[in-house]
Amino acid sequence: MNALPRLQLLAAAALFSTGGAAIKATSLSGWQVASFRSGIAALTVLLLVPAARRLPDWRVLLVGVGYAATMILFVVANKLTTAANTIFLQSTAPLYILLLGPWLLRERIRSKDLVFMLVVGLGLLPFFLGTDTASATAPDPQRGNVFAALSGVAWAGTIVGMRWLGSSSDGGSSAFVTVVVGNALAFLVCLPLALPVAGAGSTDWLVIGYLGVFQIGVAYLCLTSGIRHVPALEASTLLLVEPALNPLWAWGVHGERPGTWALLGGATILLATMVKTWWDGREIAAPRPATAG
Repeated sequence: MNALPRLQLLAAAALFSTGGAAIKATSLSGWQVASFRSGIAALTVLLLVPAARRLPDWRVLLVGVGYAATMILFVVANKLTTAANTIFLQSTAPLYILLLGPWLLRERIRSKDLVFMLVVGLGLLPFFLGTDTASATAPDPQRGNVFAALSGVAWAGTIVGMRWLGSSSDGGSSAFVTVVVGNALAFLVCLPLALPVAGAGSTDWLVIGYLGVFQIGVAYLCLTSGIRHVPALEASTLLLVEPALNPLWAWGVHGERPGTWALLGGATILLATMVKTWWDGREIAAPRPATAG
C-alpha cells in the first residue's frame, strides 16, 4: 500500500484546518483577508499547476462563483464567530448536496438519506438555539453563525458543480481552473471593501502569505494529487481531520473555547457524516448479486 497519497490527503486536511486560527491572527478585516488571501492563492495555483492556466468556459465560471462565495463567507464568518462554529456549520454541506442532487444531478434521495438530513438538521439547531458569548476572537457569534451556515450552502453548490465539471473528459484540469477562477473572483469582489489598507504590520502580511500559499494553494495541490489514488471512503474519512483539528488550532493559538451548544451540534454533524460515509462505502464495496444472462 502506497502511503504517499494518504499522507498528501492528511497534509491537505491539516493545512485547511489552520485557516480559522490564522484568519484570527491578523488585524486585517474580513474583507481584506478574503481579498488578499484569495489573490495570493490564485497566483500560487497558477504557478504550481500548468493545467490551471487555460481559459475557463462558462461552466467553470459558474462553478467559480459558488467557490468564491464559499471563500468569502468562510473568512467573514471566522472573523465574527468561533473557528469551531464556522467549520462545523460549513460541514453541513452534505445536507445541501442531498437537497440539490435531485435537481442538478438527477440523483434520487433514498430513505437513509432522509435520516441523515434529519440528524444534520438537528445538529444545526444548537448553533442558533444556544447563546454564544461575544469575545475578542468572536465579537458577533450570531451573525457569524449565519455567514458560516451560508458558507456550507455555497460549498455544497461548489461540490455539486465540481461533480458536474468532472463528468467531462477534462474534469481534472477544470477543478484547478475553478480554484483559480473562484479565488480571482473573491479577490476582485472584496478588493473595493479591502482598500485602503491602514495599520497592517509585517505579521499581518506574513499570515496573509501563509493563508494564500499554503492553507489554500499547497493544500489543494496535495488534495488533488492524493485523492486520485485513495478510495473515496478512506479519502472522506482522512479529510475529516480538518473539522477535528480546526477548533484545536484556535484553542491553542488564541485560547478560544467553543460553547457547549456548538460542541453538541458539531459532534452531531460530524458523527452523522462519518456514519453516512461508512454506510455509502459499504454499499459500494458490497458485491452485486449474480444475474442470469
